[in-house]
This record gives sequence, C-alpha cells and structure tokens, in this order.
Amino acid sequence: MQFLIRPAEPSDVEGIFQVRTSVTENFLTVAQLSEMGITKASITEMILSSRCAWVAVDAEKVVGFSMIDLDEGSLFAAFVLPSYEGKGLGKKLVHAAEDALFQYHHVAWLETSKTTRAAGFYRHLGWRNETDIDGDDIRLEKSRP
Repeated sequence: MQFLIRPAEPSDVEGIFQVRTSVTENFLTVAQLSEMGITKASITEMILSSRCAWVAVDAEKVVGFSMIDLDEGSLFAAFVLPSYEGKGLGKKLVHAAEDALFQYHHVAWLETSKTTRAAGFYRHLGWRNETDIDGDDIRLEKSRP
C-alpha cells in the first residue's frame, strides 16, 4: 500500500477529528477535546497560521496525523486509525513532525502516559530523558540528530 504523508490543510480537519475520535488508546470525544480547547476551529487556525500538522492519506481519506506546537518545541499529537496501525504510518508522521521541530529546536519534547503503547512507540523512535510529570504521565525528549 502506498500512503501519502503531506502537510495538513484546513480541508483535512474533519478527517483529523475522525482519526482522533476513533483511536482505542487515549480516546477522547469531540466534547472532551472541546473542553480542552481543541476544536475544529482552533485546529484550522493552527494549520492556517503555521506548518504544524501532517496527515497520512489513503485514497483521499485521512488515516493518521501528527501535530506540533512549534513555539513550545513539542510533539502535540500523533494518531493513526486502528485499522491502519502497524503499517509504518505513525513512524513517518512522527518523523515529519520531528523534522519541523528540529529546524528550530535542539531538543523536542512530548507528554504521554507511561503505561501506554504510545510510550513504548516513542521510546522505540529514540525519545528519552523520561521524567515523571504527575500520576501516570511522563515527559520524553529527543535531541536533534
């Protein structure tokens, strides 16, 4: 299968939310995301104001995405539809995000729950310097190659 990884466009926001609300780990509803300030309007504005998101596309369908906060130097999100897991899309999406982060930062960071598959995934991709944040959450860092 060939997948296209490309910068996200405002027209991808609906697909991004479809992916985000379809995951089995770290699941959040649209209402829960909205309570956190993550809305279709806020994501559209982020995409319009900076290169901050990438999508994996299969025949025009968004099947995964990654997002960064360039000012903070953080990987904000990386998700793939469950039916597309294990195809290397997550790795490609994270690498696209890292490439952008490392243009402006020597060290990038992310936060995740320490007991999730995501934590293992990020560790496998070279994210280190694990620090406990609170409860089950950790901060991981990765240095520019």
